[in-house]
Amino acid sequence: MISSLLAERMASEMNKKGALYAILAYSSWGLLPLYWKLFDKMIATEILAQRIIWSFVFVLILIVASRKLNDFLQAAKDAKRLFMMVLSSLLITTNWVVYIFAVNSGHMVEASLGYYMNPIINVLLGVVFLRERFSLLRWLAIALALVGVSIMTFAYGKFPWMAFMLAFSFGFYALAKKKVSVDSTVGLAWETMIVFPLSLIYVIVLHVKGTDTVFTLPPLSMVLLLMAGVATATPLLWFGIAAKILDLSILGFLQYLSPTITLLLGVFLYHEMFTTMDLVAFVFIWGALVLFTIPQIKKRTQAGLVRQSH
Repeated sequence: MISSLLAERMASEMNKKGALYAILAYSSWGLLPLYWKLFDKMIATEILAQRIIWSFVFVLILIVASRKLNDFLQAAKDAKRLFMMVLSSLLITTNWVVYIFAVNSGHMVEASLGYYMNPIINVLLGVVFLRERFSLLRWLAIALALVGVSIMTFAYGKFPWMAFMLAFSFGFYALAKKKVSVDSTVGLAWETMIVFPLSLIYVIVLHVKGTDTVFTLPPLSMVLLLMAGVATATPLLWFGIAAKILDLSILGFLQYLSPTITLLLGVFLYHEMFTTMDLVAFVFIWGALVLFTIPQIKKRTQAGLVRQSH
């Protein structure tokens, strides 16, 4: 009995730690459009390349400072682990470029839709790949979400491809992070290093052609762009820690923070169009998220009552 209670307490403390890191990560991502908007005169691929380069530099410094260089070198010796890190790298790179393009092209509302959809994508991936339980309420949640997306597609007159790209790329990224057993900092170092050479070549080619815009930025903006590594790597490190501790379903619940902040910024700060049809669509999405969270709330409430009875 004592060992069982101790194990429960340890699990509870780990969950609290994981939740804290997840909240920090998702809040940071929600506010990140404020940062990318500083460079809206640059094309998305150039921003992406700069982001990857400085992220790798920053994480490599962390690796050396934390004396994890040997872990970094050893991580690639396992073929399956290396494959998962390559996959993670491609997925997060795709997510980054679509997100930057969405923010700087005036589609922050659609970007927020993608991240509202992400928890449901996480549930589906958890069922398919991790054999997590799937309740009737979650089936209903998915049905409501599909209705919401259909309404928005009809309202836009086109399929919200950016939203789906963001939802699926980050959903599979979370799954890949869950499947690979590697330190968060080491994993992020590999993810950025894999695409670092192409990014560096791309930046050099742009400069040789004279089509780059980074050197036309004001000095303060250029310094802020060099901080892209910190702005990128820090939330990802927090997320990497949280992903290893929490279930995908809990990650999905906490993930609501990010799109809510982004949606509010898009509508109230940048005055993006948010029509009645958009509101109806989002009501269906939000309804789906409420149904999605009910089982998790019940589960945590019952667990709390059990602990109190002891």
